[in-house]
Amino acid sequence: MKNFKIFVFLLAGTLMLNAQKAETPDQNYDLGAKIGEMTITDGGTVIVTTNDGLAAIKPGQEGLLFNFTDYGKINPETELEIVSGAPYVIVSKAGFGVGLVKKRSIIDYMSGKTIFNAEENGWKSISRTKLLLSQNRLMVTGQRKVGMLFPQALAMYDLASGKELSQYIFKGTKAVMGTPLVLSDGIIIPTTKGLMKVDMNSGKVIWENELKNIGWMVADKTEKDIYAFAETSNRKNTKIFKIGANGASTWAEERKVKGQISNFEIIPQGIAVVSDVADSGKKGLAKLAAAKAESKITLLSAANGVDLWEKAPKTQGYVQHFYIMDDGILFGIQEGGINKVAYDGTTLFKKPLKTGENILTMATTPQGLIYITSEDANIVNLNTGDQIWKKPLKFKRANRVSSDYDAKNDKYLILADEKLFSIDANSGTSELLMEANFDGKEDPTDIEVRDSGILLSSDQNMMLLDWDGKLKWHEYKRAPGKSAFGAVLAGAMALASATASASAAYEAGYERNYIGQYTARGERLNNMAQGMANISSASVAEMLKRFTATSATQDAQFVLTKLDDGVGLMKLDKDTGDVEKEILIKDKKPEYKVDEFGGVLYYKPNDKTIYAYDLKK
Repeated sequence: MKNFKIFVFLLAGTLMLNAQKAETPDQNYDLGAKIGEMTITDGGTVIVTTNDGLAAIKPGQEGLLFNFTDYGKINPETELEIVSGAPYVIVSKAGFGVGLVKKRSIIDYMSGKTIFNAEENGWKSISRTKLLLSQNRLMVTGQRKVGMLFPQALAMYDLASGKELSQYIFKGTKAVMGTPLVLSDGIIIPTTKGLMKVDMNSGKVIWENELKNIGWMVADKTEKDIYAFAETSNRKNTKIFKIGANGASTWAEERKVKGQISNFEIIPQGIAVVSDVADSGKKGLAKLAAAKAESKITLLSAANGVDLWEKAPKTQGYVQHFYIMDDGILFGIQEGGINKVAYDGTTLFKKPLKTGENILTMATTPQGLIYITSEDANIVNLNTGDQIWKKPLKFKRANRVSSDYDAKNDKYLILADEKLFSIDANSGTSELLMEANFDGKEDPTDIEVRDSGILLSSDQNMMLLDWDGKLKWHEYKRAPGKSAFGAVLAGAMALASATASASAAYEAGYERNYIGQYTARGERLNNMAQGMANISSASVAEMLKRFTATSATQDAQFVLTKLDDGVGLMKLDKDTGDVEKEILIKDKKPEYKVDEFGGVLYYKPNDKTIYAYDLKK
């Protein structure tokens, strides 16, 4: 399913005599059909697939927010998309033909309103829909009924009201082939005949050219420089074209980069591109002759498209981090390694920095660049690449590395391999604070700096330490057994974001290629919310309240365990370990999900019913 799950964190706890019990749900939802999958969106609404269609539950609201049954049973893998960072769910049904969508509806899952329905708006088939979030618009292309005919068409809708704003009908056999680019004075459309720019208000064609097979385009902030991208027929290379505001090519010829583009940034010098070359799959001598599987970094001149680097920087792996800085491009490699290259192609670091694999964090600090991988951590000088800490902090390859910043003592705390390391932010001196001995064969997976001390946690353990790493208390709650919903989410913690294409991220205005400062855990949600703050929508504004409001689990964690009378959920205070509340479920293998932000437990007592419990009470 194309979706994302919001910070779901499940632990386990035991019965305490003073705990409040609550067995009667706050809300009871009858879905009227067999329940399939349940997803908590980043707006807090719960999306549920059923045998009849798609339903939604809004926290605290009686009755279903909506029950969409127009298309029957929905396949969550192929027919459902919960849009990341926006309050929309897209439901589709395929028609005959490759890639042909016969039916499509877009629902605002905060209001419950269907803002677009293909059939009701006269569309015979849909080739693509594109949400233009910053403009609060929806763009639709496909075949639309006009009189007795079904020509190719492009239409714009208002996302708030669903009202159609404008439409363009194509003449003859011309059809949309790629993703159109919306500009302030019109839309550039890649068609089977070439590119064309249309004024959607008047329907007038402003200009046309013969660039074919264009997949997507981007423009700089002035909209005077436009870059168009086309993959070659074998998809092993990508062609890049540059055109001006009048549609004329400004480069004498297209430029070709190896592989498929995974990242890019338009800068004053031109366009910096990261392209990924896949494994050829060949063996023996043929493999030696094939291009190496790795990322390529290229900087093309704004003036003529010429590669500005005589010798491209070696990556020897896939680019995992890519940052545009004042003096050059900083990049980190998935397989390990960090380097920095000036815009004239000279290497700024004395030599490439060797690191462990899987760079989890790259961020700036007052002392330099901090990096944390699955194997090591250090701070380096951003001008030279020299290590600030005499020796990098090394640990065994860990499945989970967690870190936080202790502002009170000006220290970085890194948790890996059951060990808690403390690094002085000024001197770089590191020390092993303690080795956490968790029960139940668990390793600590998360760290949080609190006023009361340092909290370490896992699925079934919580441990609070003082600033010297000495134990203040430790609570272990044995798990009652895993469940269908719970098993997927046990101990999981995912950011409320989904992977966006390079073109989509650029167009949405995300500053994805500009490195940020290392922040404490508590600041990160506010930073995430800023990415949506420029979208003018009542539903988005409602979503933002979730990110800016205090999380229901800021001072408590919700845990599932075996109680005296059966399985139940427990609310544990993070500073004391005390049990504040219990909810008895009486189910040996409960199917449930917990909304950490909103503080709601959703439990499925049978195939057609969902109970909701308010955990904040």
